[in-house]
Amino acid sequence: MPDATRGRARYRRILRFAARHLIVTWWYELFLPRFGMSGIAERTREARMQRLARRFRALAVDLGGLMIKLGQFLSTRLDVLPPEITKELEDLQDEVPAVPFDEIHALAEDELGVPLRHVYASFDEEPVASASIGQAHRARLAATDKDAVGFTDVVVKIQRPGIGHIVEVDLSALRRIAMWLMRIRIIHQRVDLPALVEEFAATSLEEIDYLHEAANAERFAESFADDARVRVPAVVWERTTRRVLTLEDVTAIKITDVEGIRAAGISPAEVANVFADVMLDQLFRHSFFHADPHPGNLFVTPRAPGAEGPEWTLTFVDFGMMGEVPDRLRHALRAVVIAAASRDGKGMVRAMHDAGVLLPSADTVELERVMTQVFSRFGGMGFADLRRVDPREFRDFALEFSDVMVTMPFQLPENFLLIIRAVSLTSGLCSSLDPAYNIWDSVEPYAQRLLRDETTSMAREVGREAVEAVGVIRHMPKRLDAVLHKVETGNLAVTTPRLEETFSKLELTARRLVSALIFCALLVGGARLHADDPGQGWVLMIGSLIPLGHVIFGRRNPR
Repeated sequence: MPDATRGRARYRRILRFAARHLIVTWWYELFLPRFGMSGIAERTREARMQRLARRFRALAVDLGGLMIKLGQFLSTRLDVLPPEITKELEDLQDEVPAVPFDEIHALAEDELGVPLRHVYASFDEEPVASASIGQAHRARLAATDKDAVGFTDVVVKIQRPGIGHIVEVDLSALRRIAMWLMRIRIIHQRVDLPALVEEFAATSLEEIDYLHEAANAERFAESFADDARVRVPAVVWERTTRRVLTLEDVTAIKITDVEGIRAAGISPAEVANVFADVMLDQLFRHSFFHADPHPGNLFVTPRAPGAEGPEWTLTFVDFGMMGEVPDRLRHALRAVVIAAASRDGKGMVRAMHDAGVLLPSADTVELERVMTQVFSRFGGMGFADLRRVDPREFRDFALEFSDVMVTMPFQLPENFLLIIRAVSLTSGLCSSLDPAYNIWDSVEPYAQRLLRDETTSMAREVGREAVEAVGVIRHMPKRLDAVLHKVETGNLAVTTPRLEETFSKLELTARRLVSALIFCALLVGGARLHADDPGQGWVLMIGSLIPLGHVIFGRRNPR
């Protein structure tokens, strides 16, 4: 079947799947409750979600491409999705069917320009991992490359043939689905889905360029060069192209292999805490983060016998999907974390506004009340604690704040999609490592460090500005004396042809500045005098309006 025909069939299949389940969701969740039949929706919700998960899993395995990535994302949401659904999708991490080696072999030789036997001493035909974009094979470098890089064992990532066309088709389908969803008022008022799809598209297209991934790997390694907790594979640039990537083999214990981690004498709970801390460092310190930290991309590496350093390291692989945090957003996110750790509802709303999450029309008073209530009742609870809360309490809370919750003026700004993905995958993985994991145990000490850093930075900035001000004041007499000397000797050079106009403007500005000072003096003096002598106090405060009028209405430009 020609590629164009296969692409059209794939496109239609994705749209049919989305349309069918959107209609089912609309029927049960919106239509039936309007006629007093919400009980039917509640009783059938779990079975419907399980059925949807099974059908999506079958579709993702059959189609591959970006559908696999979507399934991988959902499978890690242990913190918000019921275990029946995540269990149905979790095998997608290892269930992607491999491409026949003949096709992979031909693509690799075409990319490298030489037979594989000339550049690899050995090459395993069985893939060690098969992902949605490509698959990885273990190999051993030839002697010349081994001497150059200092290691022998490598993993060679090779793209799936035709993956570029598949990604384009999937993105076209997602664009169409986004336009459908934008017709729903509650969605289009809160999020620009087409913009988010385009952001995801840019990231996906970068992911199928292995040269870009190699550069990301080296940048990530530089960020954690002084952090013994993190390990990153080295890149063999001589054997890397746009569709073939050769990396140091750092395969170890998969991060979701809890029994294997325990067998190595490592605490899964400790791994969860270190992983969360490292991800927070990426977001708030380095502003460059791994946006796809699913279980297939993370290993726990025990310390080699006789080696120095920590007992184990957290090893990251697959740097195709990375994200950057702009300075303004990073400062806002730091404020979000600090407000969450201190259970500050008002501070949380202010930080959300600074991050661009709230629309300008947001009723901040009501939002502050809701956030304060959330922190008061649920703040500090871990995911396991939340699951033990009586569902009726959640329902009562939702009913109490239903008007605010339904009209919540949230929006999803740019640069947020990958951050949400990274945070969601992190929370899900931490919950799988430690069912009793409490995210507050990671957030609170981290927020305290951020607060100390900001206080130190602020003090340093104030000190720097004070030193600069002292320097200016110290040198000002000499500078004035030099200017006056030039005036007295007639050596002052004037190059502006509009000197009179400039001096007129300066004179007007100075007059208005004096009026402003007089206004402040009269107003403050009248306010303080008012307590002892109301009559004179009022006279001074009313009299302050005269210089204020000169400040506001005084002629600004000479005619």
